[in-house]
Amino acid sequence: MINKHSEVGVAASDGQGKDLEASLDPHHSHDGDFVTQLENNNLARGLRQRHIQMIALAGAIGTGLFLGLGGSIQTGGPLGALLGYATVGLIVCAVQFALGEVASLLPVTGSFVRHAEFLVDPAFGFAVGLNIVYGNLLSVPAEISAICVLFQFWTDINSALFICIFIFITFAVGIAFVGIYGEVEFFFACLKILLVIFLIIFGLVIDLGGIPGQERIGFRYWNHPGPFVENIASGSWGKFLGYWAVMSNAVFSFAGVESLAMAAAETQNPRRNIPKACKKVFARVLIFYILAVLIVGMIVASDDPRLNDYSGDATTSPFVIVASAAGIKAIPSVVNAIVITSAWSSSNQALLSGTRVLFALAIKGQAPKIFLRTTSWGVPYVCVLFNTAFMFLAFMALSSSAMTVFWWLVDLTAAGVLVSWSAILTNHIRLNLAMKKQGIPRSELPFHNSWTPYSSPIALFLCLTILFTSGFSTFTKGNWSTSTFISAYLDIPLVIAAFLLWKFIKGTKFVSLADIPIREALNEVTRNPEPLEPKATGWKRIPAFLFD
Repeated sequence: MINKHSEVGVAASDGQGKDLEASLDPHHSHDGDFVTQLENNNLARGLRQRHIQMIALAGAIGTGLFLGLGGSIQTGGPLGALLGYATVGLIVCAVQFALGEVASLLPVTGSFVRHAEFLVDPAFGFAVGLNIVYGNLLSVPAEISAICVLFQFWTDINSALFICIFIFITFAVGIAFVGIYGEVEFFFACLKILLVIFLIIFGLVIDLGGIPGQERIGFRYWNHPGPFVENIASGSWGKFLGYWAVMSNAVFSFAGVESLAMAAAETQNPRRNIPKACKKVFARVLIFYILAVLIVGMIVASDDPRLNDYSGDATTSPFVIVASAAGIKAIPSVVNAIVITSAWSSSNQALLSGTRVLFALAIKGQAPKIFLRTTSWGVPYVCVLFNTAFMFLAFMALSSSAMTVFWWLVDLTAAGVLVSWSAILTNHIRLNLAMKKQGIPRSELPFHNSWTPYSSPIALFLCLTILFTSGFSTFTKGNWSTSTFISAYLDIPLVIAAFLLWKFIKGTKFVSLADIPIREALNEVTRNPEPLEPKATGWKRIPAFLFD
């Protein structure tokens, strides 16, 4: 059964829902904002705390971890790569805790896209939302294309078969009840956690000489060729540029951690579960990435010629490189299987993010109202169908020349990650300023930390710095590349254009700090308390940390 609504906001029979919507809209417009009756009536709360954190974890642990670390070591050296990932990890910490504080107050579908409209300007929310939608429209077929390349590691069967199969199963998971989607992502995220742990232990065994016939490596490669790699320039400046290039790449390895609040209106007890998930996802991803970068920097030299393999399959993984050198033949197939599951789960995460943001834009009249239609089990099916249509771009993988153009287009969306993180931090800064302006103590927030008012401005500065310098190599002598320049910077004018377009068409204004209805939102938290969750004790804390 399909639910069709011609209006954006649907009031409850007693009128209370409509009043709440109006009170939570900074402009008190007729179409309402934030936890709307449409979301309450049409979207099913089928996601548990373990689901939402694993969705973000599945999106963040992907090809960047299994295949991309070798390139980072090659660019910045073992210590440069480690420092780069650690720096971005601290930025992610600030982003996650900022998102947790705002989302616990305003747990809505679309997450920081809707927060941006509430706290900054409707035009800002539209620009950020449009950026996420088009980015995910391209990233899903890109992941499916990557899967086809990975299957060529085992078989010569025409890629069209695998494209059709993965389009179908991705659509099936996307259109299913959100709880089923959550279970699928939970399973694959658990699998990835176990396999990441296995690869880290395997790398450590290789480094310590635990394989018969292989000598101990230790920190040999930190001495020669050295802890840093000079990039573009020489000396200390060249080493810094190598570190900076790694940090730019690390941003995209961590991408996806911000998606856990996208389906807040479909999450059980979101004010309790989203902040908890934010903390756990940050800790897990940071630990896994830092350990993985450290181990890879120990077992593979930054000048190893095998890192220049651009086939795109498991042979590019540093874990496969050392396993092949040690004569272990099963590891390449294991890693290839891991990367395939990672790519597919990442495509599922992108589909969820893209469809829920599109639904959120439609709620606010920033996308056609047809996208508000949902199934009887609470899935925005028109949004899913729209995203599925773009999955067929994966067939461009059948032509090598077209595939080159396609991946170039996908690279255009990379800066969108930094735009999203910047939006989250901006929302948090505006929330803090508004609470200070209105004399409301931060202790009244459902989730708050004493250090986040200071970490958000610093992290925002770093995000914008990385965004505007991501293509710095093109400005050095003899390194100009038109494609690199466009892929690094095209997203910036696109977001600005979307912001100005909506601002001039609708005549929106920046929301005054004094007019943001924070007190009304806090009253809603008080009226709807969520039950406390029992804490794990004893040995149960270990599996709870990994999987709950």
